[in-house]
Amino acid sequence: MINLKNDKSLLDIKKLAITKRLNFLLGSGVSTPAIPLMSAYKDDNVDIRNRKIIEVVKKISKSLLENDYTNDVDRVLNDYEKLMLNILNILNLSNSRQIPKAVNIFTTNYDLFIEKAIDVLSLSHRFVFNDGTTGYFKHYLDSTNYNKTVAYRGLNDNYSDEIPMINLIKPHGSINWAKENDYILVEKKVVDNSVVVPPNGVEGADTFMNNHFHEMLRLFQLELDKPQSILIVLGFSFQDKHIAKLITRALANPELLIIAFGYSDEDKQTFLTNLNIQQAPNNLKILIPSDFIVDSGNCDEKEFKNFTMKEFNALIKLGDDYFE
Repeated sequence: MINLKNDKSLLDIKKLAITKRLNFLLGSGVSTPAIPLMSAYKDDNVDIRNRKIIEVVKKISKSLLENDYTNDVDRVLNDYEKLMLNILNILNLSNSRQIPKAVNIFTTNYDLFIEKAIDVLSLSHRFVFNDGTTGYFKHYLDSTNYNKTVAYRGLNDNYSDEIPMINLIKPHGSINWAKENDYILVEKKVVDNSVVVPPNGVEGADTFMNNHFHEMLRLFQLELDKPQSILIVLGFSFQDKHIAKLITRALANPELLIIAFGYSDEDKQTFLTNLNIQQAPNNLKILIPSDFIVDSGNCDEKEFKNFTMKEFNALIKLGDDYFE
């Protein structure tokens, strides 16, 4: 069992997510150790570092598509699958008459872990995966495709049941995106000249990618401005100044709740520094490993050493195998 030491109002993350418009922001931390963090290349100059990161992402993403990957990749993929399943369980419990049965997953990663996890779960669960594309033989990205819901009417049209929808938004691009004229073509494979924004932000990106970047950030801002919204942040330290500014601005919305999970205890101050705020307002909760008490039932209570996607899955009640 996992409990919070202090703020009991945050104890049931699932209950909060059921009653609010659900958004996730996933950063590079959720794909480790399969894909190293940018800090692993700190001795390289910017261009070499970015090139190395992209090559690693390509290699791992190809291994996912070919079902031939290492134990580290398998463990990370398993955590992604559990996260997506947790999200689906939350959406199935929500009331579509109050809020849409949809989640927006914003990720700055351009690997294909989410897409692979979705592919696995689609064989056994009913939901709609929306990556913002339109088309049949060719899938082109169009942000207007995120503004929709899908319902199951029943065989005799005697009822309408909204189907859970997972919206995937990748503002930094993806390793399977290719530029075709004035469009972004989403391929079912890793492409050579991927449409991605390097980890240094939009500096050096061309106008084409800048337009996409700002369009996706605008979508991010609109979601945070909506009433009764919740943003859960995992594996993201707010180093991206554009996203950090949007979040700081969005905190002016009193109906927005942001819960950011830090990997280590040091992350609390790191988050505040990167957000350029002295003290977290009431609607920003930064949770670090020492905020939690863990009881396996077979030993004394103990604290997390670190907080990863595995711990988050356990926190929202699906991770019963956490101690196995």
